[in-house]
Amino acid sequence: MYAYQGPQAYARISLESRVAGATPHQLIAMLFEGACGAIAHARIAFAQGNVARRGEMISKAINIVDNGLRAALDHQKGPTIAADLERLYDYISRLLMQANLHSSLDKLAQAEMLLRDLAEVWQAIAPHKQAGQP
Repeated sequence: MYAYQGPQAYARISLESRVAGATPHQLIAMLFEGACGAIAHARIAFAQGNVARRGEMISKAINIVDNGLRAALDHQKGPTIAADLERLYDYISRLLMQANLHSSLDKLAQAEMLLRDLAEVWQAIAPHKQAGQP
């Protein structure tokens, strides 16, 4: 009667719970986490020679950057920083596309490094850190 759904079902429920209780700042952190995770999976696919999986994971990372991180930019509240981040996200998306198109681990690594640096800065400016909390 009940079909086994396995670990994926638990992971999905866990993610849904995290998203439901997250602050806007935490949601952006989750987007960085998701993009970096997709790139890590693409790197594994590179090593395994799995071109289809590599493309799927790079596409997922591009989608998160373009439809998550870029879409969340508030050009009204911070036009200068939003414009700078818009250009950086566009550059990261292009790096990811080139990494897939040209089978370039270097471009994939560069995109990942930029996203990890941004994620680190994002964590450093977390509201609870500004209030002096751990």
